[in-house]
Amino acid sequence: MNDRSLMWKNLWRKPVRTILLMITITIGFAIFASTISFSSASSNFNTLPTRMVTLSKVNFTESLPMAHYDRIRQTDGVLAATHMNWFGGYYREPQNFLAVFAIDPATYFQVYGEDLRGLPEAQRRAFFADRTAMIVPEQLARHWGWRVGQRVPLNSNIFTNRSNGRQVWDFMLAGTFPTPQGSSQTGSVLIHYDYFNETRTFGRDRIGWVPFLTRSAAENNQIAHRIDQRFANSADETSTADEKTFNESFAAQRGNLTLVISLVVGASFIAILLIVGTTMALAVRERTKELGVMKTLGFSSGRVMRMVLGESVLISLFGATFGVLIAAGMLKLMSTQFEGSGFTIGLTPIALVASIIVAIVLGLVTAAGPALGAYRMRIVDALGRR
Repeated sequence: MNDRSLMWKNLWRKPVRTILLMITITIGFAIFASTISFSSASSNFNTLPTRMVTLSKVNFTESLPMAHYDRIRQTDGVLAATHMNWFGGYYREPQNFLAVFAIDPATYFQVYGEDLRGLPEAQRRAFFADRTAMIVPEQLARHWGWRVGQRVPLNSNIFTNRSNGRQVWDFMLAGTFPTPQGSSQTGSVLIHYDYFNETRTFGRDRIGWVPFLTRSAAENNQIAHRIDQRFANSADETSTADEKTFNESFAAQRGNLTLVISLVVGASFIAILLIVGTTMALAVRERTKELGVMKTLGFSSGRVMRMVLGESVLISLFGATFGVLIAAGMLKLMSTQFEGSGFTIGLTPIALVASIIVAIVLGLVTAAGPALGAYRMRIVDALGRR
């Protein structure tokens, strides 16, 4: 019988205790892997180092006057600029959320052209020519069964259409474009700002934010300072940052969900640490005489210590494995909420590797005390203990 066999048999000496311990570890790792994967998916968008965004200094939901856009695009160092406005869209029912943006097509394609290269030229011309047109990701069109040329009603949970007194606009689907993994256009439904601006009941001639391209990433800080200083002490002060920072602030509109989950994960792992550590200490104490006999038979103190550490690492890895499998199922279920948008959530390699590393560390840390005690245990004391 080798050391692995002995560790396995010792684990199942108390099957109920082992199972309950595994369940505890499984829950912790299910939350851990889900958190990492969700955070990675929500921030996994390609960015350009020369693409920046200007928005209201107050907060993301405040709009800016159109005059700000004109001044920003004339700023020294700015190569091209466009503007965007949040529509707050959904299709048929509020739960069918859509990320709808009102844009200026000509300038938008200058700033985000590299992510819209998959749009056929004929469809691009059709989108530019019809102010009631929209373009959408291919996944979204397939999910809802939309066809190019079809008129699609989209609802807004913010704005009202003054032409019909309802919160609905009809758009003609002019084209679809692919959104590969990491595309900045993932899930984006694009409509004409001019059409939207003329028909909404409030907020006319105001925009949400201004994305723009700079000459060089090395000039970003100077350009940002130049723009924000230009609007300092005005009624609409601005905050300018690179695209990566902007995406993070956009994701932060979900609130401190990630922080809350991280605190829950941290608390769960502290609880696991205490539970597993106490259990391993109890298990070693129960086997004191056995460990003394093993040392009498020639088992070295180092070998006994490695076996105790191995038991803890083994049970931690088993719990982590089950936890990761549960996390994969949970994430798959969550991804159905974003079906068709192109936004996918799944177990990431980072979450898998992190879970393995944390499981090994957790096993070693929780068993360090009991293993050290087994290492220092003298044969006389072990055999004489009651």
